[in-house]
Parts: sequence; C-alpha cells; structure tokens
Amino acid sequence: MNRLLLRAGVLAAAATAAAIVASSALAQNYVVLYKSNSVPANAAQTISAAGGSLVYSYDQIGVAIARSDSAAFRANLLNDSGVESAAGTAGYATRVDQSLTDAEGPPPGGLPNSPASDTDNLSPLQWDMRQIHTPEAHAITGGSRSVLVGDIDTGLDYTHPDLAPNVDSANSANCVSGVPVAGAVAADDDNGHGTHTAGTIAAAANGIGIVGVAPNVRIAGIKAGNADGFFFPESVVCAFVWAGTHGFDVTNNSYFADPWLFNCRNDPEQRAIWNAERRAIKFAQQQGVVVVAAEGNQSDDLAHPTQDSTSPDDTTPVTRDISNACAVVPVEVPGVIGVTADGNRGIKSYYSSYGVGSADVVAPGGDRRLQVTAEAPNGRVLSTYPAKFFVPSPLVIRDPSDPSAVYAYLQGTSMASPHVAGVAALVDSWFGHLSPGRVAALIGQTADPIACPDAATLALYAPFPALDNGAPQTCQGGIGNNGWYGSGQVNALSAITHSP
Repeated sequence: MNRLLLRAGVLAAAATAAAIVASSALAQNYVVLYKSNSVPANAAQTISAAGGSLVYSYDQIGVAIARSDSAAFRANLLNDSGVESAAGTAGYATRVDQSLTDAEGPPPGGLPNSPASDTDNLSPLQWDMRQIHTPEAHAITGGSRSVLVGDIDTGLDYTHPDLAPNVDSANSANCVSGVPVAGAVAADDDNGHGTHTAGTIAAAANGIGIVGVAPNVRIAGIKAGNADGFFFPESVVCAFVWAGTHGFDVTNNSYFADPWLFNCRNDPEQRAIWNAERRAIKFAQQQGVVVVAAEGNQSDDLAHPTQDSTSPDDTTPVTRDISNACAVVPVEVPGVIGVTADGNRGIKSYYSSYGVGSADVVAPGGDRRLQVTAEAPNGRVLSTYPAKFFVPSPLVIRDPSDPSAVYAYLQGTSMASPHVAGVAALVDSWFGHLSPGRVAALIGQTADPIACPDAATLALYAPFPALDNGAPQTCQGGIGNNGWYGSGQVNALSAITHSP
C-alpha cells in the first residue's frame, strides 16, 4: 500500500476517534420543560430531530429527560413552540456534606399501631432522640406498617440488621440516571449518607444498635445521589415522581438539588431546572406526600442571599452575586418543611443555614464546635452506616453483639431533617394519612418554641460567618417564629398527643 495512503488512513482513523471522544465529552442529559403539564406524544421525534434522544418521559408534570452530544441541541429544541425551556445537567449538581470529623386504645386515624421500646444496645448514646421526646412518644406508638417513608438520598443499605426489618424493597428505586430502576438492590447505598439518614427515620427497635424516630414504619430508599454524593436534576425529578406514583406518605430530603447552590429563576437554563423540580415536588405533594428538607450547612441566611461562591461544586465553583430571585431546592419550594439543626445545648448548630420563610422547625443535627456535652461527648448524631465502609474510628463503631451492624457519628442539617421526617411518619401513623398541609401545621403547632439568641450566645457564632459571603450570622423574628428555629424544636410526643 502506498505510504501516503496508509498515513492518510491512520490520520483518518485518528480523526474519527478524536471526533468520537469529543462527541462523548459533549454528551449529557437535558431536562426538557414543556409549556403544558404533559409531554407531547411526538416528543421522541422532536427531540431526535433536534439532535438528541428521549431518555424518559414524566408525563404527569410535563418534563422529559433527553440526552445529546450536540452543542446545538438546546437551541434546536427551543425552536419547538411547545418547549418552555431546556437545560443540560452535566456539571450541575450539589454534593451532600458528611464529615466523619402500651398504646392508649386505637389511634384516631384507625391505622394499626403498636408501641416501641428504646432499649437497644446503643440507645443510651441517642441524646438526639431524648431531646425531641421520641422515647415518650414510642410508649404510645412506634408508627404503623401502613405508613411508607421514602428516603431520597444516596440509597440505603438494605442488608443492615437495623434497617432490614423495615425496608420496603418493592417501593425502593434507583433514580440516578433519571430513569427509575425498581428494587432495594438497585437502590443500594454506595456512599453512606443515605443509610445514616434512613436509620434516624426508621431503625428498628430490635435490640440491635439504635432506634429510629418511627421504628415500626416501612422505609424505601429512593436513590437520587450517586457514589460521590451528587444529586443531578434528572435524578431529583425522577425521585419525586416515583414517590408520588407509589403511595409514599413522607419523603426526607437531606441534600440540595440544583445546578447551583442557589438556583436563579431569572436565568433561562436554571429556570428550566427549577421549574421541572418544582413541578415534580408539587406533583408528589398533590398525591399526599409530606416533603421534609434540610436547610443546608453554609451558615447562610436563605432569606437574604447575596452571593454564591460554592457551586457548581462538582466542577469549578463560580462566584456570582445573587438575590431573592435565587432559591434552594427543595427546601424553598412552597409546602416543603424546612429544617435547621441544633445540638445538645439546644441552640442552632454553628454550620446550619437558616432564614425566615424557609426554616419551619429545628431538630438535632449535632454540633462538634459549640455543643459538646457530657451526653453528646463528640457533639454528633449516631445512626446506621454501611458495614462495607467500616474503618475503625472513634466516630465509626459496631454493635457490641453484632459486628455486621455498623454505626457512624455525623453532623449536619442532613441529620436534622430525618428526625422531622420520622415525626411526620408518627403523625400519619397515629392520626391516619393526613394531608401534607395538616401534617406540617401539626408539627409546627406542637414544636417547643425557641427565641432568637441573646447577645452573649450570638457572639459564639462570630467565628462561623456565612461560607459564601462572609456575613455574620443574625436571627430575625420572635419566639415561635424566627429564622433560626422556625416554630421551635420538633417534639414527637406533643405531635401525636395534640388534636390535629
């Protein structure tokens, strides 16, 4: 063969390979938001004509997930008059932050309930449960098997001895790709964060390890966070539609789901993702799902945002000025119960974000800086953890009677939110499947009010300004209605003994 022809062939092959690599590098998922609340019948064809492929259609909310390697895909798609907006999701995620640094007669709602004990091997270490009066609540009810809680997180370890009795495999799903894959195996936790939050909600009262807030309810893992702890928009949309179509009563959401920490609705691409996620959450709420979410760990005032220098945190953060046109998902979506964190001294955790209008209640999330006490010697919250991630440490321990039962101490609003989700599950168990609005109102009405801190206490937070803009932490509002504590600290006993 002529050497020039051979060389030309090699160069052509190299060019083809380079084109394939470049094309692959451009390939990403897109959230496609339609103007109507349904996906058109010809969506697959129009998406294909624009240079992509339909991955999954969420017809209930008018959102489709598409994939394309064409740089022109979004522009082409926006020529479709039925498309409101579209946004690529590569590089648009936030990552969870976990640092290892006898019943009195039948309940009013008519569901089967039974009490639970708080005498498991590691129960004495659960200062957080005593702080919100779950042992007293358990003397009345540990929850009902008729109630299903979804932990939208990084999955959960369905083999953990303290979770396995309560795991609902049929209603578990892996949503990481934007397409639900059913089953607890598919939703297995490859990060650890989800197993920890799941234990706070529903660890069984079985003599092993700890006892969750609602130890008798069923819990399903809805895996929306990947192994690195990133939650992409298509995963979040999938998770809420799954919850809304599978009979869930409550979901816990210990993460942020946005292309940026603050998702600005005055930006066309960010608005597409904000609206898609908002529609999915609203759909779930309309099906009776109580949505509980963490406030965040930025020490920031979500009611007065000025700067975001954190995100996108899976690539290179970009500092930008922001305003109240920018919001955090899911905690700032209407109807979502927003949860700040406190520690064993009963004051806000140093890291917890806050804000009038987004903070509804506070719950134990731990605090290793300001609230190390005799009862909480490392300040953190103990809960279940996957055995496959066990590394001997003062913060990672085994049950003394079962080496396969592993537990970890963590802190964060991620740890606070599942306490409230567990209380919501007890409320639904005792009073019988209430509407999300009634559950939220009951939790707020029965919380123990906490006032904004006095000057001496506020001074303790001076070393911990907002991570994004460096602003000092401040508290606005009166007792029972302020930016740090909302209505107050959630109270499990009061919530189930108060008339709904």
